[in-house]
Amino acid sequence: MGRTVYVNGAYLPEEDATVSVFDRGFLFADGVYEVCAVLGGKPVDFDYHLSRLARSLGELQIPAPLSDDELRVLHAELIARNALDEGIVYLEITRGAADRDFAFPKGLTPTVVAFTQAKTLADNPAAETGVKVVTIPDIRWKRRDIKSVALLPQTMGKQEAKSRGAYEAWMVEDGFVTEGTSSTAFIVDAEGVLRTQPLGHQILPGVTRRQLLEMLAAEDIRIEERPFTVDEAKGAREAFLTAASAFVLPIVEIDGVTLGDGKPGPISTRFRALYLAHARSIG
Repeated sequence: MGRTVYVNGAYLPEEDATVSVFDRGFLFADGVYEVCAVLGGKPVDFDYHLSRLARSLGELQIPAPLSDDELRVLHAELIARNALDEGIVYLEITRGAADRDFAFPKGLTPTVVAFTQAKTLADNPAAETGVKVVTIPDIRWKRRDIKSVALLPQTMGKQEAKSRGAYEAWMVEDGFVTEGTSSTAFIVDAEGVLRTQPLGHQILPGVTRRQLLEMLAAEDIRIEERPFTVDEAKGAREAFLTAASAFVLPIVEIDGVTLGDGKPGPISTRFRALYLAHARSIG
């Protein structure tokens, strides 16, 4: 049996789900999205996803088509209808359908689409081995803080990482790592300081990033939200990435340079365990 998906108020078999060829998400990438992890049949960090979604919609001047409570019901219903225990819910909201014109048309009804994907999150084998990353130029636009569906540069970067035998690509601008194609980049530098890019237009405000930093505020580790170079990353004690669909994953190699002994380090391993305990406690 196929999945049940959500399209504009209706729950449909995936083979019957369609949107207009005039939808501005299709024509202009004029829309936003969220990916929420599901563990034990419960959405993880859902309030933070709702907050980021509202911000993205506001930045693009797209009226919110559903309230927070309605979005909660939507997610719960999709999870139940698809008997999803572990995986993700993908939600996309576009400006809606109209004849092709660059300027924002007035009075459109936003398009809302959502679906589930079953994935192994908690027992991800990559967490045991660690992952490899490569660095690439950051060729994206200047409003990366908006979770836009315009993901072609990230798609190209992810494909390059795959072709180079890596799990992820870290994008680099002016010599500094901004973020991964679908993740937030972290290092523990030579002085033992946890570092990641500060929030701003240059990176997406990651939900897992936000939750992890809040959890670590009580930990005995120095945290600095400031940029780091590729060379600093290669010389780091440890490195890891965060993402809703990956939680926390240790990095063991950058551009062919092995970090430490080539195995997941104790700090990133502990951070993953902390986040998993948090995710499992929800509901």
